[in-house]
Amino acid sequence: MRIFISSVRKGLEEERDALPGLIRALGHTPVLFEDFSAQTTPSRQACLAALDSADVCVFLLGPSYGHVFRETGQSATHDEWVAAKTAGKPRWVYRKLDVTFENAQQDFARTVEAYATGVFRDSFHDTAELLTKVVHKVKEGESGPSPLSFAPLAQPVPLRWSLDETGAESGASLPLLELHVLPVGFAGYPARELEEAGTSLAHRIRRTGAVNNAVALMPSNSQEHALLRIPLSQPRAWDAPRPGELVEIRLHKSGQVSLRATLPRDNMGSILDHDALPQQITSLLRFTGALDLIQHERIVVAIGVSDPKLTQVDRFNPHQSRTRAELGAYMRSFTLRTEPDESTTLAALDTGAEEVAGILSRALIKQHPSAT
Repeated sequence: MRIFISSVRKGLEEERDALPGLIRALGHTPVLFEDFSAQTTPSRQACLAALDSADVCVFLLGPSYGHVFRETGQSATHDEWVAAKTAGKPRWVYRKLDVTFENAQQDFARTVEAYATGVFRDSFHDTAELLTKVVHKVKEGESGPSPLSFAPLAQPVPLRWSLDETGAESGASLPLLELHVLPVGFAGYPARELEEAGTSLAHRIRRTGAVNNAVALMPSNSQEHALLRIPLSQPRAWDAPRPGELVEIRLHKSGQVSLRATLPRDNMGSILDHDALPQQITSLLRFTGALDLIQHERIVVAIGVSDPKLTQVDRFNPHQSRTRAELGAYMRSFTLRTEPDESTTLAALDTGAEEVAGILSRALIKQHPSAT
């Protein structure tokens, strides 16, 4: 098991020096910035690549927040936290006690500790206590019960759908996959809080790394929602197959977060692929979690597709377009939409994203006439 160690060194020198030897003694591989050799890639890129290769990420929270990078507006540890969360990596967080946190570090700690489920958190007084707890956690592994659980809804929830809207505003006159996440029991945003959340939305999106900094985000807000649109990338060739792309993020007054994305497509049209669809939904769920907009422990998740008659259940090949597709073959109208009848835990936006995506994609494809 590769274990990535993330922390500011200042105030955690002894703990950071002791952990690698312990992890090796337990038969695993520590990964930390000090071990990186000289590389041609920027240090931030190298760190995130190393994190991506890890099986588990250990975060140590000490008194110092660390240097704030101009490119991201946050520290390296904060960057790594967002990247690990977006990737659905298991995260073990240990907070040092009896030290005074800087204001920025206190804010970061609140972000980490506000996460309702799906992440391990603990504290320690000194190096010996930290090492003891890490040994226990490594031996325990991740064999415990999944934080993902489901419960029937007592009554329908008021989801806001956008299936009747086209994607023309984002330059995507195409069928759009939409994903909705609604916190259960949330009273909704007052106007002031919705405005504040909307103002922070662009920064939240940027720090996930899902949208290149060179891409312009287009806001379009109202009293009912805060919205940002993302223009489609330019294809290498007009007939080149294209994977799905995120084109819209919307935060509703109710607390519902809605994403819209194109589906994988080629010159024969948009494709619902049994393999590609759950992968795309998994990424969208984890992206939603990385935005840190939803903190309630239980949520409802649903997906749908606009203009389903322009889609086909088929295999998507990113290297070659299909030569034949039966688009427009369905005379009767039909909808592709999962109507939620149960809630799940917030782990659906993190470690449980892949499982939830599989459930949703199977339910959606089953509704398509070409799937029978």
